[in-house]
Amino acid sequence: MYYVYLLRNEKGNFIYIGCTGDLRKRIEEHSMGIVQSTKSQKPLSLVYYEAYISKEDAFHREHNLKLRANALTGLKRRLKSSLSKAL
Repeated sequence: MYYVYLLRNEKGNFIYIGCTGDLRKRIEEHSMGIVQSTKSQKPLSLVYYEAYISKEDAFHREHNLKLRANALTGLKRRLKSSLSKAL
């Protein structure tokens, strides 16, 4: 399985979108500060993920969320309550 995931920092002003084949390991790497792009935003919480059988489908979805404003806006609208809650 491949996963597209969304992390949010404690302040709620940073959202990270990623893709991985091992979600637990990748979240642990983010938490430990190993991932350069998120280490200054700790602590982070997993807010949302999607699972895919196809690696290509997962990376295509990640790409769309990162580069298409309407795709991310739609996801944020669906997760409005989750994104507004304090960690």
